[in-house]
Amino acid sequence: MASSQERSGRGAGKSEVRRQKPKPENRDESELLTVPDGWKEPAFSKEDNPRGLLEESSFATLFPKYREAYLKECWPLVQKALNEHHVNATLDLIEGSMTVCTTKKTFDPYIIIRARDLIKLLARSVSFEQAVRILQDDVACDIIKIGSLVRNKERFVKRRQRLIGPKGSTLKALELLTNCYIMVQGNTVSAIGPFSGLKEVRKVVLDTMKNIHPIYNIKTLMIKRELAKDSELRSQSWERFLPQFKHKNVNKRKEPKKKTVKKEYTPFPPPQPESQIDKELASGEYFLKASQKKRQKMEAIKAKQAEALSKRQEERNKAFIPPKEKPVVKPKEASTETKIDVAAIKEKVKKAKSKKLGALTAEEVKLKMEADEKKKKKKK
Repeated sequence: MASSQERSGRGAGKSEVRRQKPKPENRDESELLTVPDGWKEPAFSKEDNPRGLLEESSFATLFPKYREAYLKECWPLVQKALNEHHVNATLDLIEGSMTVCTTKKTFDPYIIIRARDLIKLLARSVSFEQAVRILQDDVACDIIKIGSLVRNKERFVKRRQRLIGPKGSTLKALELLTNCYIMVQGNTVSAIGPFSGLKEVRKVVLDTMKNIHPIYNIKTLMIKRELAKDSELRSQSWERFLPQFKHKNVNKRKEPKKKTVKKEYTPFPPPQPESQIDKELASGEYFLKASQKKRQKMEAIKAKQAEALSKRQEERNKAFIPPKEKPVVKPKEASTETKIDVAAIKEKVKKAKSKKLGALTAEEVKLKMEADEKKKKKKK
């Protein structure tokens, strides 16, 4: 009896405690859902996990041959960055693989995942300066596989180039709007940045591979960026501000190449085609003997052969036919007006030789001599 009373007393006490729970204050739902500006999650330190990890875990990834030289150069920097978080890194050039594993001193359980992402990014042609950012808490990465989204190789290359844009302008605009670093390499697109930016990057990349031009998504992102600055519009729907693009599937060729004309409907079936026997009966060949039929066939064959031979002979004879010669054009006689006076030219040449270039004529020399004599007389 006593035990049952105790149980009932305990049950009643629990119900009273439940009833006496403090009621939450009436707060605005938008305040609970939004993160305050400037808030940052505190860094994970050794004090949060003083005992370390129980088991060692490791990840490995392969890298292409063309990345071998770059990885060989920057590997000491990779080891230095991972040693700060007590993670070992090994590079196997023979096998072509990179491995990361935890140690006894590792205290952060999630750092091995970040180290795995680091080696994956290095394998996908991302530079070390950008890939090492993944070790920060507020930075994430996304490797989008685009190789299997488009079957046609030429179409895939065109759409991938459309994502990059002329001189990389489209990719640069996308990086500025999403605050992410984007690297397009082969069959993958690697992105590094905040989670919200990575979500937008993935959407743009997949839409581009589905033949939706990235400029539409870039316009939407620009509008969203301006709307996010307004504190009043944060809790409202943005659909009325965003542009609605209609997909127009315009056919280049309006008319088909081969037009099929429908025949007029007739209830009667088409006439039955004549058989070979009917044709022979109509021409009279059916009643001929076997030897006569054979003779007719041989004559037809000989006629065909003779016709082919004559055609061949004509083609051979074409080579012996001389080409038509062009009529000889007689040279026109020189007109009397255009005749050159040789004697006059010779006289001009003699005069030019007799006097030097810039020299005075004989008359001018005499006049000069007389003027000089007059001047001397005056002086005396």
